[in-house]
Amino acid sequence: MKMQWSLIAGLVFALLTGIFAVINVNAVKVNLLFNTFQIPLILLILGCTLIGGVIVGSYGIYRQYRLQRENKQLKLRITELEQSAASPFSPDSFASAEPSQTAAPIGTEEPNSLHKKE
Repeated sequence: MKMQWSLIAGLVFALLTGIFAVINVNAVKVNLLFNTFQIPLILLILGCTLIGGVIVGSYGIYRQYRLQRENKQLKLRITELEQSAASPFSPDSFASAEPSQTAAPIGTEEPNSLHKKE
């Protein structure tokens, strides 16, 4: 939905820019520091709009590329975490683990050891 509104706004802006450019067809003097040109205002308006579109489009492409790269890295990280969560113990980890204190089997304690009086 947001993309549709952006497209509509872009088309309205292009239409208004086109109308504005067609109305202004007089020649103007453009100073580029090193030289001065006489150019129709319609070409100046359309040229500046085109340059602005190229700049905004380039930034959008760069941002999209960066987000895709970040998305790919995060997906790889997710698969790594899922794999480590699926198999937290490898067979080697059981062999190297230190056994905890072993308790005597049930029923082998002394019969009255819990109720001994001193």
